Amino acid sequence: MAARTKARKRAVDVLYEADVRGRERVELLRERVADGNPPIPDHAIRLVEGVAEHGARIDELIEAHTSGWSLERLPDVDRAILRMATYELLWVDDVPDAVVIDEAVELARAISTDESPRYVNGVLGAILAAEVPTSS
Repeated sequence: MAARTKARKRAVDVLYEADVRGRERVELLRERVADGNPPIPDHAIRLVEGVAEHGARIDELIEAHTSGWSLERLPDVDRAILRMATYELLWVDDVPDAVVIDEAVELARAISTDESPRYVNGVLGAILAAEVPTSS
């Protein structure tokens, strides 16, 4: 598994755990970094901190593109994947958008429901289309 793929999975693990346990994301991240088992890659730290920093806007964007579903109705793991990928799409410039979406879809395929990959792809595609201007 590629380094960034592992980092994305670890970021989703931390975001999921924080959400399910009602914990503050960065506080939980710091505990997991200090524990060191398994290690938290730098890119995972960047992703979790970014989701924490831009969380309100990220949640607003996800909810606006979930076709009538509230954020709370989404499966917990899908919510974590969508948050991580939305941050990476919109605020991380050194990763191509197609790679972000493909990685999020693969994560959903590996750790979520059968419907999740297509749903994650659709939501992220809609966010990307609405938020990233196309060049003329």
